[in-house]
Amino acid sequence: MNYLIGGIIRTHQNLFRTLLLPSSLLLLVFLTRWQQGAAMPDSTPVVLISIDGMKPDYVIEADKHGLKIPNLRRLVREGAYAPGVRGVLPTVTYPSHTTMVTGVAPAKHGIVANTPFDHFNKNLGGWYWYAEDIKVPTLWDVVSKAGMVTSSVNWPVTVGANITYNLVQYWRAATPDDQKLVRALSSHGLMSEVEQALGPFPDGSDETVEGDRRRAPFNAYLIEKKKSRFHTAYFTGLDTTQHEHGPYSDQALATLEQIDDLVGQVRAAAERAGGGKAVVCVVSDHGFFRTDKELNLNAAFHEAGLIQLDESHKVQSWRAYAWNSGGSAAIMLKDARDEDSRKKTREVLTQLASDASNGVDKVLEKPEIMALGGFPDAAWVVGMKEGYKIGGSLEGPIAKSGTPGGTHGFLPENQAMESSFFLVGPGVQPGHNLGRIDMRDIAPTLAARLGLSLPLAEGHNVIP
Repeated sequence: MNYLIGGIIRTHQNLFRTLLLPSSLLLLVFLTRWQQGAAMPDSTPVVLISIDGMKPDYVIEADKHGLKIPNLRRLVREGAYAPGVRGVLPTVTYPSHTTMVTGVAPAKHGIVANTPFDHFNKNLGGWYWYAEDIKVPTLWDVVSKAGMVTSSVNWPVTVGANITYNLVQYWRAATPDDQKLVRALSSHGLMSEVEQALGPFPDGSDETVEGDRRRAPFNAYLIEKKKSRFHTAYFTGLDTTQHEHGPYSDQALATLEQIDDLVGQVRAAAERAGGGKAVVCVVSDHGFFRTDKELNLNAAFHEAGLIQLDESHKVQSWRAYAWNSGGSAAIMLKDARDEDSRKKTREVLTQLASDASNGVDKVLEKPEIMALGGFPDAAWVVGMKEGYKIGGSLEGPIAKSGTPGGTHGFLPENQAMESSFFLVGPGVQPGHNLGRIDMRDIAPTLAARLGLSLPLAEGHNVIP
């Protein structure tokens, strides 16, 4: 009898140890993920909000600019921030936004400009809308692979992206048919569902602050109703206003005050979804310069016989062409082995740069371009000085006065092109000045908040 009782006890002890082992392993996995940077359990939302063109000093020095932006100012008090984020080449929207979700430079992720190189205009003004052009894993990819829900509203380069609930950024003709395109390209049935609850979704071409205001509830809906673990939101109105009126204009400051309220709405939705806790990261893609002059590089190439036009004054043939990004341009050669074209193009660029009135800051050679991680196929990159932008004319004056306003796309070494980074949430030290960071740091930092990693990222997690 004693032998039988002892056997029963030993059997139950072994069973208990067997049942206990998985719990121990689960605890070990949880602690490991915590040590690797996962600030909270998997129910805590991580939300990335981009405000196109928001200069960091707008928030950090809000009093200096007379700005009433309580929600953005909370980010500085309650979390970590960078006084500036060094951007990519070129400092424009689509390459920057793709770097922010991949952690690599444009030459590596493949979105090297806002628009593909299209000297004959066959693409009819199309942009890099399609996620299949991204050559490396994104944050949406690694979060989805980990079995968690993702969502997005209007983020650049998301058509066909690996996002669970995706309202894409796309436009074509600014007609009602564009909405049919956006509906078809977004997650199946999603736009109809959300529009039934909230009303019409703005046109893809509506990049005003009013469009932002109408999109904000769509962000809140997806975060709360779909229980997103990682969500991306993009507001465009400030960029639109600064292009028209310039940075620091009264109109730009008024626009940012309106967007501040939208940031508050999205943050509140994330905290409701997370039971009072959420990781919220607010970024921008570039800064801004005021401009009132322009240099038409392609007009200079046409004058030098490097571009031929047809009777409609459109490009008929070309040997060198400037791929315009506002404050800079990539100079493309049709045949990189054509030494005569290379020689003549270099002569044109040297002549233009020698006249200070043209506004050329620098002409980057191939090794410098490669070091900056931009335009892998360009022969040169021309960077402009403050006040000057690259014009789009094929004929007429090479240098001329332009419409006063603002633009970006200048070389990333210009401090005025630096973008913003603010991060709040569990595990983030309040009021922590990170110093200047690199745009490639944003994706690995957010991956760490999610308990994940981006193995190909060139940046690093800036939050210990």
